[in-house]
Amino acid sequence: MSSEFLWYIPNQVTPGHRGDDIVADHNSLDTLTTQATALEKHRWKGALLGTGWGRPDTLTVAAALAARTTTFEPLVAVRPGYWSPAHFASAAATLDHLTNGRVRVNIVSGKDNLGAYGDSEGDQADRYARTKEFLQLVRKLWTEENVTYRGDHFHVTDSTVTPRITPRGDRPHPTLYFGGASEAAERVAATEADVQLFWGEPLDGVRKRIERLTALSNQLGREHAPLQFGLRVTTFVRDTTEQAWADAEAKVVELATTQGTRPANPFQGTAVGQQRLLDLATRGDVLDDNLYTAPGKFGGGGAGTTWLVGSAEDVAKSLRKYQDLGITHFVLSDTPYLQEIERQGDQLLPLLQD
Repeated sequence: MSSEFLWYIPNQVTPGHRGDDIVADHNSLDTLTTQATALEKHRWKGALLGTGWGRPDTLTVAAALAARTTTFEPLVAVRPGYWSPAHFASAAATLDHLTNGRVRVNIVSGKDNLGAYGDSEGDQADRYARTKEFLQLVRKLWTEENVTYRGDHFHVTDSTVTPRITPRGDRPHPTLYFGGASEAAERVAATEADVQLFWGEPLDGVRKRIERLTALSNQLGREHAPLQFGLRVTTFVRDTTEQAWADAEAKVVELATTQGTRPANPFQGTAVGQQRLLDLATRGDVLDDNLYTAPGKFGGGGAGTTWLVGSAEDVAKSLRKYQDLGITHFVLSDTPYLQEIERQGDQLLPLLQD
């Protein structure tokens, strides 16, 4: 399977996300459209839209950007509990119909300000049991008619979503991405997701997780097409290796100055995947050839915790090693977002695309 390369649109009310340029109307439709059309121009497939309470609604943003573009594919991050499965399945099917199949979906189960939108938080097992039902029911509503489903968390009776999803080649419905590194999360991914997204871990960790998830899929009796794998990581690209490392180290010094040292284990017991990334720094500031772990010490979170640093050739070489492990979906980013859409689209993607 050939690889697909997407970018990241932070979808933030507050400007300056991860060092992005602070400009007037940074989150206006015109500014976001400029990023989306730049992604089209520079050969990116689309972009992940960040989600969370206090951010603009992702499906609304996706619909607006899709209306102003022709090939841009939004990877819409959503949370069970914010949406009911039937409501979301209908809304996403409508957008997929209107965009001729350009919708992708990322299901997020991590903690959020749940009470702000009327949700409640159970323990980890309960949270992922609900996520499993959400994935099962959304898929059923996209592929079956007159659906009756009775779960512990969700139920529908004689439900048919319209407009119907149109199968397109080997794509029966919008691709369902999912993240999570806990045992409970991996069991959900192994049986219900289409793509498991990993953070920027070293190659040995990713290889082991792919092997474990593949074995779990077989053990648990996966009923769908084989699980695919993706990487969400910061790619810090400059014209030369030396310039990349000089700029990356300077940026970490700036993070240390403005943010200070991260408190010890802030996510321990809450986000297993995030903690795995933070723990990498104990193995060294640079792992594999060029995976930089120092940003995680000074406020880097999520995909900003580790960076692949180097020239376009250096970073492409590293990404090809992930491809060799079986990664086929890449969600890359760096700031300033618009500048890096163009730079990496022109310098990095030609070294990776078939």
